Amino acid sequence: MKDVLRELVHGALANLRAQEILPQGQTPAFVVERTRNREHGDFASNVALTLAKLAGRKPREIAEAIVAAIDDPRVARTEIAGPGFINFFLSPAAVHAEIVRILDLGDAYGRNNSGNGRKLQIEFVSANPTGPLHVGHGRGAAVGDSLARVMTANGWAVSREFYYNDAGAQIENLALSVQSRCKGIEPDHADWPTDGYRGDYIKDVARDYLAGETVHADGQDVTAAADVDNLDAIRRFSVAWLRREQDLDMRAFGVEFDVYFLESSLYSEGRVEKTVRELVSAGHTYEKDGALWLKTTDFGDDKDRVMRKSEGGYTYFVPDVAYHEDKWQRGFERVINEQGADHHSTVNRVRAGLQALDIGIPKGWPEYVLHQMVTVMRGSEEVKLSKRAGSYVTLRDLIDEVGCDATRYFLVARKTDSQLVFDIDLARAQTNDNPVYYIQYAHARVCSVHRQLAERGIALDRAEGLNALERLDSEYERSLMSELSRYPEVLEAAAANLDPQLVAQYLRDLAAAFHGYYNAHQFIVDDGVMRNARIALADAARIVLASGLDLLGVSAPQSM
Repeated sequence: MKDVLRELVHGALANLRAQEILPQGQTPAFVVERTRNREHGDFASNVALTLAKLAGRKPREIAEAIVAAIDDPRVARTEIAGPGFINFFLSPAAVHAEIVRILDLGDAYGRNNSGNGRKLQIEFVSANPTGPLHVGHGRGAAVGDSLARVMTANGWAVSREFYYNDAGAQIENLALSVQSRCKGIEPDHADWPTDGYRGDYIKDVARDYLAGETVHADGQDVTAAADVDNLDAIRRFSVAWLRREQDLDMRAFGVEFDVYFLESSLYSEGRVEKTVRELVSAGHTYEKDGALWLKTTDFGDDKDRVMRKSEGGYTYFVPDVAYHEDKWQRGFERVINEQGADHHSTVNRVRAGLQALDIGIPKGWPEYVLHQMVTVMRGSEEVKLSKRAGSYVTLRDLIDEVGCDATRYFLVARKTDSQLVFDIDLARAQTNDNPVYYIQYAHARVCSVHRQLAERGIALDRAEGLNALERLDSEYERSLMSELSRYPEVLEAAAANLDPQLVAQYLRDLAAAFHGYYNAHQFIVDDGVMRNARIALADAARIVLASGLDLLGVSAPQSM
């Protein structure tokens, strides 16, 4: 309806210009938005205020002219409020038509083609293969995968990518830790590596390495050499072992990736050196104190950055630039990186490096969604440790405690720039205080109505129900219809703001509207026409609830 009203306004403006009531010229940007209080209409627009200066007239005069030029059965009436806002009251037929659309389109309702099939890559999780995935990785997985689903629903051709940081000091520390365990050295021993990993999982890797096990990761088999002195073999096996474990964690979380990219390949295939040569050739580098510097200040950074240190070796943002150059060359129009807030400092450096390549990469590419930390609570106490990981709560811990659905919903239910408190007790609760239970229960209630109909041998006549929607005029029915019609707008806003939390919040509002309807009215009544109409509305709610839950990777159970 937002789009319909915008078209009606543009049509009215065209008529007013043709009558020379308004001057010719481009219409300034204006909004059509839902009102906060339905007593003030269903939608409101500031179009008259934006035109006042151009037309040289008072906003209320322009609003009156626009209102007089709109004649459409979908608009029951209009009001002019304040300095010149136009409030639109929709006709019941317009609201009912949206319910018909939901039932006709089914799962496709709310989807749009704004992306027009353009290529979009979303990189998320991208954990170092040095230990089990922690809760922060879980938040990145929930947000990244939900965002991928939202962007797909908006017509983008989405590719999900996991970037394995399998090069650098942390991998060396992993290999040394496993080697120490293989030799029987415990973490509290003086010979334990200074920056070694202490979790029990290191013991598991060492056990399988000594047993000559074979692990499968990313389409390849890696067999342990069982040689405690072969550090390279230990390194390869340890990385493969932990990659397999992370893959299993993601599978348990319902997350799949299209591409797994290895940081090590940037070095083995010479891409880092190639990118450095290109930056030098583009004239955006200089040497100082024996180091190679990038002129990142030319592209908005607060100071220039070292690329190659005086003692040799590249700083950490250089392979990131090479990696993103590779993304650009793969033809992605948009790239979104979902990462922890600790990556904030790298954003400008990576973008500056890409701009310095002078190969046509636009400013602001790639885009970033940065999530804040997660605190896990049980009762009134913070949960900090996992026996397996040794120093943090793992994603698998949460899944085992509360299930995949609750974990995914809770990790995506707040804006990413807000710190998140994960309440284990609330996530386990089978009460309406638990938002995911509350939403799923609304879906299950509709399914329960259909089971009751089947048990009584009552057949539905959907066409009759849709033709009788005008009989649904209670406060609860109007409220539910209004909530259902918001779904397409929520999907557009979630994509525009890269914020799947909007879907999670919407589902809570929709569930509340449905539960209010369900508690206020009986569905299986003797009046067959009323029964068909009420169940048609309930089915529309079921369709949208299932669609929204799917965008969050959460199931829509038929019974609870």
